[in-house]
Amino acid sequence: MDIGNGVSSAYANYLSSQATASRLDGQIRKTDYTKSSDDELLAVCKEFEAYFVEQMFKEMQKTVDVFKDKESNPNDNLVDFFKDNALQELAGLQTEREGLGLAQMLYEQMKRNYNL
Repeated sequence: MDIGNGVSSAYANYLSSQATASRLDGQIRKTDYTKSSDDELLAVCKEFEAYFVEQMFKEMQKTVDVFKDKESNPNDNLVDFFKDNALQELAGLQTEREGLGLAQMLYEQMKRNYNL
């Protein structure tokens, strides 16, 4: 059993999630929301909710992966890539259709904070 491949895969996943969080943080900090329209503000809130739901789905997936066979497969990286993309798409669809209500709460809070 090669622990190095599992560690490098986990580290790559960590770096990927850190890069996404950093990108979103950079977008939030460089944008002046006081001049935003209601639609733009709501879109940002929905994007945050989709990211939150995606992270929740990834953590739920980890509980299922515990039972997966631990043998190394050369296609694991490809499967992980498509699984991550599928989870991201699923989170976006979930937010657009029903959502958790988090985007609406954030939207209302931002309207109050920015006096819109």
